[in-house]
Formats: sequence, structure tokens, C-alpha cells
Amino acid sequence: MSATPDPIPLCPAPDPSPRGPTRYRVPAGAVDTHAHVIGLPPAYPLVPERSYTPPAAPGERYLAMLDATGMANGVLIQVSVHGTDNRRMVETLRANPERLRGVAVIPLGLPDRELADLKEAGVVALRLNVLFGGGVGFAELEAYGALAREMGWHLQFLIDARQMPPLATRLARLPVPFVVDHMGHMPTSAGLDDPGFRTLVDLVRDGAWVKLSGAFRTSVAGAPYADTIPFARALHAAAPERCLWGSDWPHVAAWAGPPRIGDLLDLVADWIPDEADRHRYFVENPRRLYGFGELG
Repeated sequence: MSATPDPIPLCPAPDPSPRGPTRYRVPAGAVDTHAHVIGLPPAYPLVPERSYTPPAAPGERYLAMLDATGMANGVLIQVSVHGTDNRRMVETLRANPERLRGVAVIPLGLPDRELADLKEAGVVALRLNVLFGGGVGFAELEAYGALAREMGWHLQFLIDARQMPPLATRLARLPVPFVVDHMGHMPTSAGLDDPGFRTLVDLVRDGAWVKLSGAFRTSVAGAPYADTIPFARALHAAAPERCLWGSDWPHVAAWAGPPRIGDLLDLVADWIPDEADRHRYFVENPRRLYGFGELG
């Protein structure tokens, strides 16, 4: 009798040989603002409602990727498969307090001591995620905004931009800054004039932050992801002072195969051709938002 296949698909592993860009030099002090560390059961359970099953992604491999690509610092985002169990991320933050910051996923109502522990470990924001199982959604958006304000944190959203128009008024009223992942995680086939993308551009122009990242998630053409260029340029034009780079390592749910980070970095030369603008994108903007401080 054959075993029943696992209905939750297994992700491919990330590129084992990451490299930096070949079209420009990553500036000193650059920050990767989007990556995950992942543990495996039994030490780090995976939530049953997850959308995928990842390989292990330990902190040592992430740090090696930062070194290989010329990144000074990194921001770890709590991965959906661990739900609100932030232990793996927090352990990595505590082991690298100068180099890393974190974005947590938590339920409302945590005791003050637990919130203080997260902040002391290097957590600077909370994430809401409606795209992958295990995330926290937008039903309690205002309550999370109030908590973030109390803690001195910001909010981060993983959402398809096509879902944003009904939320725009609520988002605009938040009492803290917010960041939208992966250019709105919307397929390029929807077009620049899609109402959701236009809403995202308007929100960014009015004060939101956005990660120009995840080209392999939004491209319908595939590598080298040239169809993402007009979307990145539109968002960058809206607020060059609030755009951020993110590797999205270890590229979970990359079903066509993991992208090469060097290729993603090379694409930035087309997204942001000007060297001074790239410096803001890689260095000044993220160091300001995530509290890494100015370079000496």
C-alpha cells in the first residue's frame, strides 16, 4: 500500500552559491531588509495550516549570504510556517545584536514582559500577512497599529496590491509607519494601471514604505524579470526616500526554482539606474527605518 502524498508541497532549497551584483558595487553599509530563518520539527514546529513546507534555513547560512553579497546588515522577518512562535528568529537576533533586526508575528494580548523581551532582542516591527497560511490578517489592523505605536515599532504587510483599495483609508489612518512587501506582491500581468497598484503608488507617495523586492514572485516573464522594471520605477519615483532592498532569502515557495541573488541584485541597476539613488535604497533608507544608525 503506497503512502498518502503530503498535500503541503516541499520548497526547493535556496541557491547554494550566492554572489553579489556584477553591474555595480553594493555600497558600504547596505542592508538586506527581508529574509527568514527557519527551524524544523521537533524543536521548531511548523503550523498545520502552512502553505508550504520549507527546508531548514539557519542563521549561519543567512549570514554567509550577507557576506557573499556585500551586505552589512540584515532584517529577519518571522516566517509564516512558524506562526506566532518567534523563537528561531529571536535566537538569531540575540546571537547577532549589532548586525540584525527583526519583524515579529504575534497575537494581540501578549504580556508586557514578552513584548519587552522582543524589543530587547531587536524586534522593530510587526507583520500582518494575508497571503500565506500561518500569518496574522488585517481584521485587527487598528489594534496592531496602536500596539506598534506603544512599542515604538512600525508595521509590515504581505498583501496582494489588488486587495488594497478597500483598505486604503484604514491604512492611511495608521498611527505608525508601514511597509508593503515585494512591490505589492501583484503579478505584472495586472498592469501598471491596475487599481490596486495605483492605490499602492498613492500610499507610498503619501508616506508608506515599500520593498522593491520579490521580482521572482511578481514577474510573469521569468528571469531576468525585466517585466518588473516599470513597476519598480513607478514606486521609486513616488518616494525614493522610502524604498528598500530585500533578498527574500531563502526564497520559500519559489516553485519555478530558487532565484540567484546576484541576478536579483543586477536587476536593481535597471530599477534604479542612478548610483546616488541606489545608495539611498541600500543604505540610508533602511538604516533609518530599522535603527542601524548612520555609518561612522
